[in-house]
Amino acid sequence: MNKTSDQTQANPLREGLATRTMPQPCALVIFGATGDLTMRKLVPAIYNIAADGELPPAVSIVGFARRPKSDDEFRKDMEQAVRKFSRQTVRDELWNGFARSIFYHPSEFGDEEGYKRLAERLDQLDKEHGTRGNRLFYFACSPDQFEPILKNLKKAGLSKAREGSWARVIVEKPFGTDLKSAQHLNQIVLDAFSEDQIYRIDHFLGKETAQNILVLRFANAIFEPLWNTRYIDHVQITAAETLGVEGRAGYYEGAGALRDMVQNHLLQLLCLVAMEPPTDLGADSIRDEKVKVVRSLRHFAENDIANFVVRGQYAAGAIGGKPVPAYREEKNVNPKSQTETFVALRLLIDNWRWADVPIYVRVGKRLPKSGTEISVHFKKAPSVLFNKESQAFDQNVLVIRIQPDEGISLRMQAKMPGTSFRIEPVKMDFHYGTSFGKASPEAYERLLLNAMSGDATLFARRDEVEQAWAFIDTIEHAWAAKENAPGLFTHPAGSWGPDEADELLARDGRAWRRL
Repeated sequence: MNKTSDQTQANPLREGLATRTMPQPCALVIFGATGDLTMRKLVPAIYNIAADGELPPAVSIVGFARRPKSDDEFRKDMEQAVRKFSRQTVRDELWNGFARSIFYHPSEFGDEEGYKRLAERLDQLDKEHGTRGNRLFYFACSPDQFEPILKNLKKAGLSKAREGSWARVIVEKPFGTDLKSAQHLNQIVLDAFSEDQIYRIDHFLGKETAQNILVLRFANAIFEPLWNTRYIDHVQITAAETLGVEGRAGYYEGAGALRDMVQNHLLQLLCLVAMEPPTDLGADSIRDEKVKVVRSLRHFAENDIANFVVRGQYAAGAIGGKPVPAYREEKNVNPKSQTETFVALRLLIDNWRWADVPIYVRVGKRLPKSGTEISVHFKKAPSVLFNKESQAFDQNVLVIRIQPDEGISLRMQAKMPGTSFRIEPVKMDFHYGTSFGKASPEAYERLLLNAMSGDATLFARRDEVEQAWAFIDTIEHAWAAKENAPGLFTHPAGSWGPDEADELLARDGRAWRRL
């Protein structure tokens, strides 16, 4: 065999192997282990990782919470949760082995002695289960508990890894409520852990299609040359929910749609769509390019916000033919609440690639349909060849469906069969489930695996979080102004938002794409 052919031949032993680093043995300590997030998402996610054969055998799960419980009681609680919320059917033989790695550590978050006992217990687990001194701390609790937990982890020496081991912390959203609080929270976390140990989670980035945006753009030569102001007319990002606040009114009243969704989830998706090619697939290379996008967002002058940002709130209406109450009538909501449940924005990115390409973003509760998607609308082809046609041709639109029914579709023009020359739009569609024959893993499964592997690509960096808050704060300050504050527009539940959101696009001669 000659040298050239030898070099190009694929190695059959490497085919299908993942390129990411493998997860390492560790003790996963979950603060807030009796809470909803742990039972609905985290422990079911770890079980599914184990069921897929991707979890190292030497992984221990330690639940840390206030309520007194034994290991066996906690295991029974987790078994009920996993059987209820797992995406895979629970196999008894696998669960029995998995349950032996679950433990419970009762303590108040502010009790210094509880952390000393935790350190001793983790050392014992290292000896008994081979977790090698590696620690992954997950904050599945409210942000007001972060400070005492971090201070006590540091005092107990748990935030500093021993030589040859690692310690990491996963911080749940919301990461602050504005720039000042985010900076304060960053400072608290950085006082205990270094930046390379901190994993700020955004579960949207764990979704298969969100990650595939980079592959779609940079691994396909047909898209990247067209991905710019010369060929793209505009971009739309929509995150719609049929649900209301569903018992989260206490949190939602202080957050609203802008802080809850736009500041993190939707700006993250925007960064993946708009970023430049990274120099490599390393975490910092990708995050460097994402930060540049946020920095390039054109900030609004306060007197322009009413023209480019629409805030809405759902009134009484119907979803799926069933009547639903207005937001102000929901339990624990202020009857005079000014909290927005709907936001639409017209954004501009001031760089060469995206100059003058508007990006329309909308998010809302109690909309007619649930779904998150990105649609890239290309400029229309010149009509010189088909200008005798009475109909106007649709644009080519590339749709990236983040959830549900993850996939990608491309709309283009084709001639209808028959003797007449009639052009109609057709759709090329790709679905993850049917194309690859298996369900995509849950977002938390991938994010937990990446944290165990030390891959921070899908987690937000400090500068990214703070830049996003700096952009959002301008809007929030204008809304909170005592004089000349932009209006809050109501719309019936079950509609696609207030009329002003449609006018935002109509002024530019465009319209929202229907999900």
